[in-house]
Amino acid sequence: MENNRNWAGNYRYSASELHVPANVEQVQQLVAHSKQIKVLGTRHSFNSIADSTESLISLQNLNQVIALDHANNKVTVEGGIRYGELCQYLHVNGYALHNLASLPHITVAGACATATHGSGDWNGNLATVVDSMEIVQANGDLVVFSREQKVGGIEGAVVGLGGLGVVTKITLDVIPTFQMSQYVYDNLSLVQLKEHFDNVFSSAYSVSLFTDWKNANFNQVWLKRKMTEQSSDQPEPEFFGARIASSHRHPVPGHTAENCSEQMGIPGPWHERLPHFRMDFTPSAGEELQSEYFVPRQDAYHALCALDRIREHISPLLYVSEVRTIAEDNLWMSPCYKQESVAIHFTWKPNWEAVKQVLPIIEKQLAPFQARPHWGKLFTMQPTQLQSLYEKLPDFRQLLLQCDPQGKFLNAFLNIYMM
Repeated sequence: MENNRNWAGNYRYSASELHVPANVEQVQQLVAHSKQIKVLGTRHSFNSIADSTESLISLQNLNQVIALDHANNKVTVEGGIRYGELCQYLHVNGYALHNLASLPHITVAGACATATHGSGDWNGNLATVVDSMEIVQANGDLVVFSREQKVGGIEGAVVGLGGLGVVTKITLDVIPTFQMSQYVYDNLSLVQLKEHFDNVFSSAYSVSLFTDWKNANFNQVWLKRKMTEQSSDQPEPEFFGARIASSHRHPVPGHTAENCSEQMGIPGPWHERLPHFRMDFTPSAGEELQSEYFVPRQDAYHALCALDRIREHISPLLYVSEVRTIAEDNLWMSPCYKQESVAIHFTWKPNWEAVKQVLPIIEKQLAPFQARPHWGKLFTMQPTQLQSLYEKLPDFRQLLLQCDPQGKFLNAFLNIYMM
């Protein structure tokens, strides 16, 4: 298989062939006649969750908007559409999504399958707005999961980790389009979160803190505010001791801000402010590794202090670390299941051998807080420990067996962590 690496270049896929079907019927035929098959999205996973020893399937040709339901405020799209493409369509038609991830380059189906998220006290992860999904099961038949089902419905299927089948169609809730502004502040002390955690993270629609862990300080605070008629264009010069930035910033120190979304309070549509990076530029640092851990919101300050105690292990290997809040949800395999959460993200320099040594140190520090790793990123947690963090895992296993009794969509990753 040509071009057999993921986006960051750190993982080599073991599949012998990659199929690029033109329509749903071809997807059904491919699935029905394959021994093992997995869907490959935009290759933004950093581990083996999307790999297969036999066949991979790309939905890059199934990337269209199918319908916009004005009466019920829903949009139905094909599984291979990317957020950047969908967002432009929605905005032109007067609609928006409730939130976006840092990167607009990822597919809707892939992001939802791994519980990918944005930021905001009131914003659930991207999968929480899924109303229904059409999936090609192992036998090639189509099945629909939706909120209308009372048992084993969308709550179990939407964060499916690629194990239930091929998501060919997905329907999302949408809201009226809106404008946003974004300001960045420099140098927020970690100690400010001890007394002001809620005030910091409730100060905007979406809030991100960035640190390189060289000291007990956040290099940058990104505030993304929803603009209203009452919105003030004059920001405060200070934010809990942090000073407003005098120019555009990139989250990674030393990188040009050219590929970042507009800052300095310049108004713009939601889809050009919620992501940190612009669709037409290289996202993040480019060649990198990523890890992320979710902790209960009430434990977040103490978890950050625990990491601060080992920052000499973290900072030499790090580009940047981001801290965000996510609302709780009821999705079985979501890291935010029944839990208001704070995500602590690490963008690492591309040195896996060294990062692999520091991840167990991080996981040990975060273990008292029942930290859950992001499904699509790098971690070293033992399977038994990870499994103990998901009370609905037995039900999810049953759903896997129901949709895929022969294990056609299983792989090494799912066998280790799910079964």
